[in-house]
Amino acid sequence: MTQVHFPAGFTWGAATSSYQIEGAAQADGKGESIWDRFTHTPGMIEDGSTGDEACDHYHRWREDIALMKELGLHAYRFSIAWPRILPQGWGQVNQAGLDFYSRLVDTLLEQGIEPFVTLYHWDLPQALQERGGWPERSTAQAFLEYADIVSRHLGDRVKHWITHNEPWCAGMLGYQTGRHAPGIQDWYAALAAGHHLLLSHGWAVPVLRQNSPASEVGITLNFTPAMPAAPSPADFAAYRHFDGAFNRWFIDPLYGRHYPADIVADYVAAGHLPAHGLDFVQTGDMEAIATPTDFLGVNYYTREVVRSTTIPESENQPRTVFPAPADEQTDMGWEIYPEGLYELLARLHFAYRPGTIYVTENGVSFDDQPDAEGRVRDQRRQRYLRDHFVAAQRAITAGVPLAGYFVWSLLDNFEWDRGYTQHFGIIWVDYATQQRIPKDSARWYSQVIAANAVEVSDAG
Repeated sequence: MTQVHFPAGFTWGAATSSYQIEGAAQADGKGESIWDRFTHTPGMIEDGSTGDEACDHYHRWREDIALMKELGLHAYRFSIAWPRILPQGWGQVNQAGLDFYSRLVDTLLEQGIEPFVTLYHWDLPQALQERGGWPERSTAQAFLEYADIVSRHLGDRVKHWITHNEPWCAGMLGYQTGRHAPGIQDWYAALAAGHHLLLSHGWAVPVLRQNSPASEVGITLNFTPAMPAAPSPADFAAYRHFDGAFNRWFIDPLYGRHYPADIVADYVAAGHLPAHGLDFVQTGDMEAIATPTDFLGVNYYTREVVRSTTIPESENQPRTVFPAPADEQTDMGWEIYPEGLYELLARLHFAYRPGTIYVTENGVSFDDQPDAEGRVRDQRRQRYLRDHFVAAQRAITAGVPLAGYFVWSLLDNFEWDRGYTQHFGIIWVDYATQQRIPKDSARWYSQVIAANAVEVSDAG
């Protein structure tokens, strides 16, 4: 066996989000979120479930921090539920919500675990949605009020702030495909929502810095590296559009490059935007979005092999890039492709030059259950994480300023439109009893953290 070492001071953590684990949907003055409304709408969630109780982290957070401490985590990335702080999205503050997160932060710090706080992980107050939601500029202004309140309350202790998690998902899945809350299907609304998410990020960065001196401020994007299935003009055109719409559309504006002109043209041609283009962009918006940040958060799960559907198969060239076979897919149906993490990190570093990068999410869904001995033997997850850790270390060797890695997720939890059918956690949760069992992958991850290194076989 050979040990693959990480730099001294490398941050190892795990991540969660508020709606997926907290439960306590109506406790202590919390307002309704778009996910509260969406999950109670028949037909929206695969198994008909809700996040009303989830992992009951709101009441069991001390137990969960004790598990983090036991595993040796350096850091914990979690999100704050906006409607716990501002039940109507603006105006009257719910002190009980602020107090909950204050206790959480204090206890994490007492246990030597650094809090990484995400301000928005998709649970928009329903009251704001009823005023139009993210397609409206006023929601970006409301986010600024929310960010100011939270950072004034926690900014003396929290030193790592993430404004938004995956604005592509919040915008496109929420307002274009309707798979996520609030369940709207409108291309223009989705593109306007994405813009206002980015704008609210840019507006919030200086406020967070003012209220939380000496802190790091960034944003987390989800990326799916892509490649054409064949060396044909049709497949390359399909790849260009996928990469531009999924990856470049959100990162280019953050680094001063505006929205990709080729994708704007595609959207106009498809009728998703008016002929004059991005009419929701106002003077000064793009400069605000490009406000420099301290780090970029990267969420990576899989790649996309893009095949054109615009011409008959008989006119296309033979496929030269093949996805992995079915036995190398996750329970989400995603290809396991660790090499994509290396490719992505290298591309982001050499093309955009963020000062620091964190892998803020990476993990895998496998339905491994406790055996007769009460042990969850999830070797597939362990292999998945090992191979992705090695890819990340390779990126560091290539010069990528990767400073930390957060496994998704700490707990099995509510997986959005898939309900409780997917299991990403390194800790197994019995939702009926709320029993927690660290899986074998959690024990293995604890050893990785302690050694700051991964063991790999010399064979092959």
